[in-house]
Amino acid sequence: MPQALVLERIGELAIRNVDLPQDVGPHDIRIELHTVGVCGSDVHYYTHGRIGDFVVNAPMVLGHEGSGTVTEVGSAVTGLQVGDRVCMEPGVPDMSSRATKLGIYNVDPAVSFWATPPVHGILTPSVVHPAAFTFKLADNVSFAEGAMVEPFAIGMQAATRARIVPGDVAVVIGAGPIGIMVALAALAGGCARVIIADVSAEKLAIAEGYDGITAVNVAQTGLVDAVMQTTSGWGGDVVFECSGNPRVYGDAIRAVRPGGCMVLVGLPPDAVPFDVSAACARELRIETVFRYANVFDRALELIASGKVDLKPLISDTFPFERSVEAFERAAESRAGDIKVQIRMKAEGQD
Repeated sequence: MPQALVLERIGELAIRNVDLPQDVGPHDIRIELHTVGVCGSDVHYYTHGRIGDFVVNAPMVLGHEGSGTVTEVGSAVTGLQVGDRVCMEPGVPDMSSRATKLGIYNVDPAVSFWATPPVHGILTPSVVHPAAFTFKLADNVSFAEGAMVEPFAIGMQAATRARIVPGDVAVVIGAGPIGIMVALAALAGGCARVIIADVSAEKLAIAEGYDGITAVNVAQTGLVDAVMQTTSGWGGDVVFECSGNPRVYGDAIRAVRPGGCMVLVGLPPDAVPFDVSAACARELRIETVFRYANVFDRALELIASGKVDLKPLISDTFPFERSVEAFERAAESRAGDIKVQIRMKAEGQD
């Protein structure tokens, strides 16, 4: 029986043996995990036990951002073989659902998503997963980068929903992991530059290390003033709200140019008052993002091409036996931390 990192209840994690389904069907593959990222949602389940309607009512294995090596393939699998290094898209929809047929399988009510109650995650030695949602890593993409494809896919989804036009100026509110990845995806999608706003000087410094990103510390400068000064009073073509902070929505609307687009990425903890009049006066287009669909392979291609470098966002890596410590570190929300990862295999066992 394999060991796994289990969320026993709010605030309590344990590394212990867990009996997980391991049968490989004809269209499945078995993957030996190498690296797993600690996502904000994992931490939220750890600290609060729920996210919206998703409630942890029983012990659950955490983790959904992963990479590893194929160790077994189903009889009907083509395109992947034993020994391939891969990353995995963690959400598997009902392939016959109306949402899937419309190409929006991310909002399929029947989707099974790792580490989302009651589905177990992947902080365990191996998992079985459909080959259709598994992607081979290029030789120049490390396991650590492979485990970053999943959060970067959210940035790709946001950029896709924005319908970026080459030369656009984007504004990103929130310089956490998703905010920075949205900024990078916006640049890769054709934006000439990105203004990123946060109150953390340390996170802003990491973001501003990328060409094309300008940081604004909104603890010192008003967001709308900074955007208007940078855009000669016009506003951003696209504003991505990635913080989930209920207090920023008014400024987010006013930072968009007339006829521009606001993309809602961050999930606020409660209902948010929304200034409909200000949005209507600008005739804004408002888009929303929930996970991603049909972008995982393109996210991986951008990383493999070298056009998107996610390595500077990896703050620290813990061995699996210290994974409880990794979660405690992530829960601290250190100012200089972007992404904490857990390495499932010991050094020298790649």
